Amino acid sequence: MKRTNLIVLGILVASASAFAQDQAAIDKALLAAPAQLKAGATVIKWKADYTYDTLKKGTNKLVCYDKSGLQGQAAYIVECTNLGNLERAAQNLKFEAMGAQKQAALDAAEKDGTRVKPEYGSVWYHSMGDPANPRSHMTIAVPGATTKTLGLPETGASGGVWIMNAGTTTAHLMTPGE
Repeated sequence: MKRTNLIVLGILVASASAFAQDQAAIDKALLAAPAQLKAGATVIKWKADYTYDTLKKGTNKLVCYDKSGLQGQAAYIVECTNLGNLERAAQNLKFEAMGAQKQAALDAAEKDGTRVKPEYGSVWYHSMGDPANPRSHMTIAVPGATTKTLGLPETGASGGVWIMNAGTTTAHLMTPGE
């Protein structure tokens, strides 16, 4: 009987420890989420093969994840976007892990049409840099957009919203100060 109690106690301690680790991972990933979307966000954990495990199933379209320390990533970076952008996010991780070959691979995928498009109008939220004083950054995906299609400049020289990487699947709106 004592041995059974010890086994059950051991299982409970291990389960509590795993839950605490998952909760810490969830809390960290949600640091990039806007306050009004945080409670309903899905949280995932990327695996080495660029698939993922779901740590928390959400109720809205936002998904958040921690990229900190993954190959090609900064020591601290968490990101949130639409669930529909997960294939794009996985492809981004693959390219970012390529180091010096990253840009050539991105250019080739863009040219041959294998670059996964993000959902038009979807937002990408980032928290990065120093965890004690992180920098927030937000972009809005507008794949294929140009000055001609949106009427916005393709540089930030005017001080307003502008299109970065215009005409590509990576085109996104930048806002001043970000």
